[in-house]
This record gives sequence, structure tokens and C-alpha cells, in this order.
Amino acid sequence: MTKLKRKNPKIALAQIKYFDKNKIHNLEKIKKFIGKAKKAGADIVCFPESCIHSNRNLRLDNYLIKQIRQECSLHKIWCIITENIKFDDRAFNMAILIDRQGKIRGKYKKIHLYGDRTRPGRVSKVYDTDFGKIGIAVCWDLNFPQLFKNMKDKGAEIVFCPSQWWYMEEAHKDKPKNNEMKLLESMAMTRAFENLFYVAICNPVMDEKYQVSFSAISSPHKIVKKVINKEGLIVSRVNLGEIKRLSKLYS
Repeated sequence: MTKLKRKNPKIALAQIKYFDKNKIHNLEKIKKFIGKAKKAGADIVCFPESCIHSNRNLRLDNYLIKQIRQECSLHKIWCIITENIKFDDRAFNMAILIDRQGKIRGKYKKIHLYGDRTRPGRVSKVYDTDFGKIGIAVCWDLNFPQLFKNMKDKGAEIVFCPSQWWYMEEAHKDKPKNNEMKLLESMAMTRAFENLFYVAICNPVMDEKYQVSFSAISSPHKIVKKVINKEGLIVSRVNLGEIKRLSKLYS
């Protein structure tokens, strides 16, 4: 594998609209945005939670996952996809990390479930890529600071959080979607600041009243880029040297 410079990689988030082109799966949409991310110079593109199929658990050898892996190999880009993955009689909400050769390099099982009809994972993980060390959390995991601290302790420089975040009307006095979006943004910034790494959260656009369509890349000090209430790709160069500098400064 050709080693790229580890300083200042480009990361991308694909806030795609679910099941508008195909009611069963999002394969063509995912392939399209992998190509767009590569064209923008991204080293990795992250898709939202449950991004592949509309209504059934998949196996790792499913043809949809195979075609996404082939697309990553074609464009020489890393990718994170998330779906309910079945092993024998057990299903897990799993984020899959695919490398530039189309190989599966990581499998993170969502630990903190919220309405998921799957089994919980148990272990936080950090993956060594050719552009830096990354962690993965999924949606409701964002609420648990210790999980992010564990990833920091393991050397994470960027944590990706594929999500399908919904709001509850009773949780807010008024404007529940807007207030939930503010809450989500503040949590992403908080996790980034308290651990001194980047947090990249990615949601979908859906024909669903309660969906919060907010995706953002947060540094420890600010939201670097975001997309709200529309389909779109956001790409940003992240300064991992600054992360190291801040980690020494605040230690």
C-alpha cells in the first residue's frame, strides 16, 4: 500500500436522501457520492446510519456491500457504511470500514442502542488508516462521553459518527426539530473539545417527520463545515498536526 502523508487529510460526509431513486436500497446513491467525494479529493467518505437497505438485515457477503467495496477500489478511497449485519442468528448495528483496495478493514458494532432490534456491541475500536487514526461511533453512542474518551486513549484523531438521529416533540417546549439540531451540534462540538480530536457526524435526509438532517465536521474549537435539511456532500481538510499540538498544550 502506498503511504500518503498523514498530515491534513480531506474527509467527506455524504448526507444523502434515502430511497428516492430506489425504494429498496441506496446502492446507486452511495456509488454516486463515493465518486463525488473522490473528485473532491477526499481520503474517506462517511455515509449515515442504516444507509444501504430499507427493510432487512444483510450479511457481510451481500452483493450490495460487495458493489460498494468495488466502488471504493475503483476510486481508491476509504469509506464508512452502516447497516444491520447478521451473523448466524444474531444481528448487530454495524459500521463497516472499507479501504482503498475495497477490503474491509474494520467492523464496529454499535454499543449504545436506542430502539435498535439488534444486539449491542461491547468494544470501542480505533483503526490505523493511511491518513491517520480514526474511531467510529454510531448515532446514540454520541451521548456517552466515556466511549469517546476510550477512543482518545487509543489514539483516535478523528471520530466518525454515522447517525439516523430523530427527535421527540415532548423533549422540547417549541421548535423541536430546530432545538434538537442545536443539541446535536453542541454534543458533536463537546465530544471534539473534551477529547481534542475531530468529530464528524453524518445523518440522512428522509421522508420522515422526526429525522434531524444535520451533518457536520467539528474541530475542538468550532464547526468546520455543515449541511442542514438537504442532500449534499461536505468536504474539509483536517489538521492532525493541530490536534497533536492541542493535546500537548492541554495535557
